[in-house]
Amino acid sequence: MKKIICKVTYDTETATMVEQHTSGFFGDPAGYEETLYQTPDGKYFLYVNGGEESLYPEENIKRMSAEKAKEWLSK
Repeated sequence: MKKIICKVTYDTETATMVEQHTSGFFGDPAGYEETLYQTPDGKYFLYVNGGEESLYPEENIKRMSAEKAKEWLSK
């Protein structure tokens, strides 16, 4: 997925996956995945996707500061 936020392109194809968290199981309407990525220039973003009853009923990208990324990794 590719998304432009504040004139910065975040792309799961060109970024490096750092870590992935999964809640639920495949096909679970309340299940979801959060995947942390780092762009080639060092920016972080979270790719999210889930079932229709989850926190993320639609695929999306959310930018993250390095500090927030570290907090997310410590969950």
